[in-house]
Order: sequence, then C-alpha cells, then structure tokens
Amino acid sequence: MQPVFIALDFKDITKTREFLVQFSGLQRPYVKIGIELFYHGGPQFVKELRDTGYRIFLDVKMFDIPTTVKKAAFQIGQLGIDVVTVHALGGPQMIQAAFEGLAAGAKMTGVPRPKLLAITQLTSFDEMTMQTVQATNESLITSVLRLAKMAKESSADGVIASAQEAQQIHQLLGNDFLVITPGIRLASDISNDQQRVMTPAMAKLATSNGLVVGRSITHSDNPKQVYQEINKEFN
Repeated sequence: MQPVFIALDFKDITKTREFLVQFSGLQRPYVKIGIELFYHGGPQFVKELRDTGYRIFLDVKMFDIPTTVKKAAFQIGQLGIDVVTVHALGGPQMIQAAFEGLAAGAKMTGVPRPKLLAITQLTSFDEMTMQTVQATNESLITSVLRLAKMAKESSADGVIASAQEAQQIHQLLGNDFLVITPGIRLASDISNDQQRVMTPAMAKLATSNGLVVGRSITHSDNPKQVYQEINKEFN
C-alpha cells in the first residue's frame, strides 16, 4: 500500500493529540509533522508518536550550509522516523551531506535510515511566482526536473513535487525514485493557498508514490472517514 500522510498542521501537542484520538481502532495512519509542530513539540513528541505506532514524515525542509545540515541530519537519523525533507535548492553538496548525516545517525542507534526527499518547488508556487522569486526564465517543469535529477545524483531517495510533475519525473529518473505529492484535495474542496493541486485519483494516475493531505482530512467533520476514503481512492 502506498502511504497517505496526514499533515498534522496544528499549533500544539494538545490539539494534535485531540485530533489523533479519532483514529483509535485503526491501524496507525501515516502522519506528517511540519516545522510548526516540530518547533513546539520537538524530538520528544516525535518519539512519542513513533512509539505509539505512527509512521512519521518529518517535514523540516533542511536548508543550510552542508556541515550544519549534516549535523542536523545526524540528530534526525536517530529518531527512527520514516521520511525527512531537505530543500533541493540547497544544492548537491548539501543534499549529500544530509544523506550522510542521516545514515550515520541511524547506524549509531540501530534504526533504519529515513528516506531523504528533496523539495523541488513549493506547491504554493505557480510558474510566474517561481520565476519572479528566483529571478529565472526557466519553466516550472524544467526547474522541477532539473532539481529532481540533481537530488537523485546526490543520494536523495526521491522528491516532494506536485502530482502534475510525477509522471515526467519518473520517465526521467525511473520508477524507483519516489515522488511524494502534497497539494491533494478532494474534488469538493477548494485549493486554498496551493496552486498545483490534484485529487487522490488523479495523483494515482499521475504515478505518485504517496500523498500528503492536510485540510481535506483535518478540517473535516469526520476525519477518520475521509482518511479511509482517500486511502481507498488512491490505493
């Protein structure tokens, strides 16, 4: 089964625990912890969820000089999580340093190395925004493919990219290179602040290897049911 990560975009641990109570009785879902919740709860909360049986995607988007990223990744590698992110725009040396840090941290504690995924372009960017912010004439898809290729060559296991780009990434880099896709909405939902969005069924056809879903689940009146529906539609 390909994962559907619930984006736990809550402001604190209390709200997160209240939300996750609704999933009692289910096999623990995959969850994504972003920077807001990680800054609040820290590694201890990550370990708490891990020890309770959750599969964890730590979306901290590491982006710094290679030495600093390697040291940070070494700490993350010890946590026993499943997935962690870096920014591809940090360059090949930084991505490679993240990989090495994760591997060393995981080896020290005897846990599997987390999958390393590189952020290509944020799904809040459309082409015009990307070109303006990054001062480039490069098309959005060209940029995503270039960054994905660089990430693979720098030991990343995959990328975070829109489902709209997944098929072309796989055609270029092979089906074993993971493409995990945020910007997933049910057909009845609005896109909010994300520009490049798809439904779970569309993402499946586009060869996505996994989904990140936030508001469609967390803002629902019945999160457990919506999560099951998305899983069914995608898998």
